[in-house]
Amino acid sequence: MFRFLHSSDLHIGKRFGTMPEELRGRLREARHTVLDRLAAQAREGAAQTVLLAGDSFDTETPSPAMLRQALAAMAGHALLRWVILPGNHDSLLADELWSSARVALPANVVLAVEPAPIEVAPGVVILPAPCTTRRPGRDLTDWMDRAATPEGALRIGLAHGAIQSFSEDGGDLDIITPDRASRAGLDYLALGDWHGQMPIGPRSWYSGAPEPDRFKHDQPGRALLVSLAGPGAVPAVTPVETGSFDWRSLALDLLSGDDGAAALTQRLPASPARRQTLLRILASGRLRPQARAGLDAAIAAVAPEFAFLQLDADALATDCESDDLDAIDRAGALRQAADALLTESLDEARSATERQAAGDALVRLFSYCAAMPS
Repeated sequence: MFRFLHSSDLHIGKRFGTMPEELRGRLREARHTVLDRLAAQAREGAAQTVLLAGDSFDTETPSPAMLRQALAAMAGHALLRWVILPGNHDSLLADELWSSARVALPANVVLAVEPAPIEVAPGVVILPAPCTTRRPGRDLTDWMDRAATPEGALRIGLAHGAIQSFSEDGGDLDIITPDRASRAGLDYLALGDWHGQMPIGPRSWYSGAPEPDRFKHDQPGRALLVSLAGPGAVPAVTPVETGSFDWRSLALDLLSGDDGAAALTQRLPASPARRQTLLRILASGRLRPQARAGLDAAIAAVAPEFAFLQLDADALATDCESDDLDAIDRAGALRQAADALLTESLDEARSATERQAAGDALVRLFSYCAAMPS
């Protein structure tokens, strides 16, 4: 029996430039400390090897401190063997990265920088396909079909790239053939590049990112604990939790007449989890102006409890009639402004962008008036 932990796409050093400044440091640190969480899951699963299937670093030029600290973290788990494959973000084109790593390489870390067999345990051979450049333009796993290994040895492929054109970078080149495991007689193919955990077949898996970095996949950070009973045996693959932050998308479908604030409150995660949660609310449907203002107020009130909270209301329309404007005022300057905005938002002679802008301004006016002292 051979057990190992399969992970990829750590993207250590990712800057998170679109996030609030106070959050960026926390997100970057989580990408470094995930090494400890991977080690803990490996030990708990009785695995002695951790395979990192590419993009351990976010760029080809991580700072010396970033590289040395990552290697030191791996060295701190001396009973584990770490195998690092260059991915498209940290490809072999990064001469300085990999030459610096060789100089400071701990005894328990292996750099899979050549398409050549690596024996990681008696009778266990890794067949790596390191990325030569960001876009190599060919299937780098092709060599595995011809790779010679000792008779009876476990053959484990290690690769980074797209299958069936769903690459994280949206490219349609470098497609790894989906049946590589069967073609090459692999007992398991450990894949990286796709940040969501996904099987391609019983012997081929994308591990997913151990620490999420986007809303796209709506999955917690995970790795895969893989057990191989022997050559030809079907792998036993178990997802294990490794993430510190939780990136969630919450679909909020609303109808005119709904209480937007109440609908939101019912769907929010429990308070203790909010500090580690990045939440994107995808609101759609229709709301009356006061309900929309209430939704905005509820979001503003709860936002400080979350690591990050964002409302995407592009698909949420506001149903407004003249009677609704009485909540703003029955007369005076505010009512005149509200009447003008309502007229503009319903004027078919105006562009959709102009109507949307008028509607948004009207909602802000409702919110302003609702916040005013009685």
